[in-house]
Amino acid sequence: MESQQPQQEDPQLESSLDSNQQRISGIWENIMAFLHDLLDIRQDSDRDETIESVKKDISFQGHNAWILIFSVFVASIGLYADSTAVVIGAMLISPLMGPIVGMGLGTAINDDTMLRRSWTNLLVMVVLSLFTATLYFVIMPTIAFDDMTPELKARTYPTILDVSIAIFGGLALIVAKAKKGTISNAIAGVAIATALMPPLCTAGYGIAILNISVFSGAMYLFCINTVFIALATFLVCKLLRFPMVKYANQAKRKRVSRLASLIGLLVLLPSIYLFYELYKDQVKESAANTFINQYVDYEGMRPDADWNGETQTLDVVMVGAPVPDPIIEEWTKKFAQIEELEESQVRFYQGSSILNASNEAVEVVQEELIDKLRLIQDKDVRIAALEDELRRLNEQNKNFDVVSEEVRLNYPQVASISYAPSVSKDFITQQMDTVSEYTILFKDTTLSTDRRVEIKKRMESWLQYRLKTNKIQINEIKRSLTTAMDSVKVSAP
Repeated sequence: MESQQPQQEDPQLESSLDSNQQRISGIWENIMAFLHDLLDIRQDSDRDETIESVKKDISFQGHNAWILIFSVFVASIGLYADSTAVVIGAMLISPLMGPIVGMGLGTAINDDTMLRRSWTNLLVMVVLSLFTATLYFVIMPTIAFDDMTPELKARTYPTILDVSIAIFGGLALIVAKAKKGTISNAIAGVAIATALMPPLCTAGYGIAILNISVFSGAMYLFCINTVFIALATFLVCKLLRFPMVKYANQAKRKRVSRLASLIGLLVLLPSIYLFYELYKDQVKESAANTFINQYVDYEGMRPDADWNGETQTLDVVMVGAPVPDPIIEEWTKKFAQIEELEESQVRFYQGSSILNASNEAVEVVQEELIDKLRLIQDKDVRIAALEDELRRLNEQNKNFDVVSEEVRLNYPQVASISYAPSVSKDFITQQMDTVSEYTILFKDTTLSTDRRVEIKKRMESWLQYRLKTNKIQINEIKRSLTTAMDSVKVSAP
């Protein structure tokens, strides 16, 4: 038998594969280099300057104290008046961010002095803010709990969005501070996003009306923002490898290091649990809304749903046509089959059964419906008024087109004509009056004064007859005085 000779690889093919592999490797290296240059923040970070900047912002005395007091008043006014713009303005000038960032940085670099100063200043700031906000809401006319503005209500309970805003806001703030040269716009944006001041003002409102639920909910939201801003600062400082504080006493260094680690752990573990619980609540609420949108649908009926996160209950008030019991039973089965809502329950109210529902829930639904009807009526009235005004303007334009064409034919001496209503008020009689003013320009500048007066008299008499009103005024613009108007009142014959 003939021995099989080993097949020799084609040198040209092998060279081509090596060349392609090198090209692919080069593309990948270029992409990685581009991403490194795009996202790397270590090289452009000034650690020493950042530490000094944070230390300066921690201090709370003199100017910062008064700025805090004024910002609390501004935020309280915005919450009281339900003005988002005013609330944002208060957040921009609030100095609350300094001690919170100081806590995160002090824990990260093992600086017990910075950590103690941050805790102390933050505590003083919180107490002063609560006192100022409480004083404002005590002095102002009391807003009942049921009449709270939307701006106040939004700060009485935290959501997963609040946690996300605090995390990314804290990350943006410390990254902005770490960069060489402060990014003021980024810091201002973070001050708006994290919203530390409004929850404190809302807590002061809770103290003023002696409502523990409002106070505890608002303080809970403030604590969430505080914890996650400090946590984000801690993580970024560790990532950027900020220099650790050195101590001459080895025992003290270990003690401070353990204390900082313990504080970091105490902050981290509850934060993770809190994030998880809020995430579960948000998932359940989203699942309940999806259930309403997908399944609760019947001709002539409109559902008004309210999800209670504490009792894990979805209350659905059905307004309009009565829904048969078999359909409601089918909806209840669908609700029970939703995985995210296994430990929750749904309650439907309609017709006579609505009387068995809590009076508070029914009153809330009724008030919401009344408010919506009022908004619709107000919009209809505004639309009707705008339509009337538009029709009136269109009629005026049409009439002026006809009148101007008749003036061109009947008065060849006139070169142009314009029209505008003139509104006047008599301060003695307090009466308002509207006069139709027509302004004309003669073609011939050498036309005599008597001839001009005669033409204007005839035109005024004709317009009074033509428009069925004696409130007509003819003005004249002279070519020689283009910057001034010769307003001549011509009396009717």
